Amino acid sequence: MTTVASKGAELFTTTQGRGPACLWLTAIGSGPYELQAPKPLLDHLQLTFVELRGSGRSTGAAADLTFDLLAEDLEAVRRSLGAEKVLVLGHSILGMPAIEYARRCPGSVSGAVTAGTPPHGDMAKLVEQAKAFFCEDASEERRRIQQEALARVPPGSPPGAVLMAQTPSRFHDPNTDAAPLYATASPRPELTQHLLTRLSPAWEVTGGPGLQVPLLLTHGRSDYIVPHTLWAPVLPKLPTATFRLFEKSGHQPFFEEPEAFTRAVVEWMKGLR
Repeated sequence: MTTVASKGAELFTTTQGRGPACLWLTAIGSGPYELQAPKPLLDHLQLTFVELRGSGRSTGAAADLTFDLLAEDLEAVRRSLGAEKVLVLGHSILGMPAIEYARRCPGSVSGAVTAGTPPHGDMAKLVEQAKAFFCEDASEERRRIQQEALARVPPGSPPGAVLMAQTPSRFHDPNTDAAPLYATASPRPELTQHLLTRLSPAWEVTGGPGLQVPLLLTHGRSDYIVPHTLWAPVLPKLPTATFRLFEKSGHQPFFEEPEAFTRAVVEWMKGLR
């Protein structure tokens, strides 16, 4: 574990693997992603799990976080690693700051990888899109399992309980026991709220200056939290993007198909400058 000073905050990081440096962003502590990161990928990349400002063990106020400040934070981590360039990886909504770091610092970022990230940050719209895709696409068994799981969650339960009940929407195998995967999570509601209510609502991947950095957009076929179909109308507007769909994955293809995910990343890396 290492701490990196940046603009009034101490950022906690942990590093595994060997190869080119890759910053793996997390807002729930590094433990869950250290557990779920593909073991084969550690032979190809040095993964540095970065606990964002105001999350996990990192200090700093979550309310201060902007995309510009986040880029400064990640630049501080990059310099601490002695890396001229880094890859950056973000899962789910954290693909948004990963892309924005790449947008702001194309000289420091060789490529950005996202997993289960939406092309926009309008959460109300995304929830409706996800519901529609689940109703249209999910099997009767998957819908039944989720309905029964949600019915067992008492009113007023914490968000984590609802998340566990949504396993059929998050994993290819609707009976996955997801609890052990998040046993070491250290969520801090302030950052989650800031991301969802302040940073994401107006965000679109095609907004702002054009992206110069190569993108690898990875999605699971059974992801009913962020449907892969949302990217179809957007991809023609992203000339630097490569899209990969994993047929036996849900919201976390890096965990459910680690070998296939690793192959996709390694193959994509061959085309990077």
